[in-house]
Amino acid sequence: MATYNQLPVYKVSYDLLVETFKTVKDFNRDYKYTLGENIKKETMEMVTDIYRANSSFTKKPYIQKARERIEVIRILFRLAHDLKQIALKRFVDINEKIESISKQLNAWEKSLV
Repeated sequence: MATYNQLPVYKVSYDLLVETFKTVKDFNRDYKYTLGENIKKETMEMVTDIYRANSSFTKKPYIQKARERIEVIRILFRLAHDLKQIALKRFVDINEKIESISKQLNAWEKSLV
C-alpha cells in the first residue's frame, strides 16, 4: 500500500486545497466568511477522506464520501464564479483539478469491486 502522500489523487487534492486557500482570500468580504469558509471546509474534509480511504481496510465508504464532497466543491466554486468572485482563468484551472480528482476517485472506487 502506497503512503497517502504518494497517491496521485492525494497530490491533486492537496494542490486543490492550496489553490482554494489562495482563491478564497481574494473573495469580497460578503462571501469570504460564508461561501469561502464552506469551500475550504469541504476541500479539507475531502483531502482527509482520501487519507482515511488509503489507510483503512474498508476504503469504499471514505471514497464515496470524498466523491460526494468533490461534487459539492464543484457546485460551490461554480457559485463563486457566478458571483464574480473568481476570474474565468482561475475557475478553469480549479475545474481541471476537480475533474481530475473526480475521475481518479471514480477509478479508485471501481477498482475495489
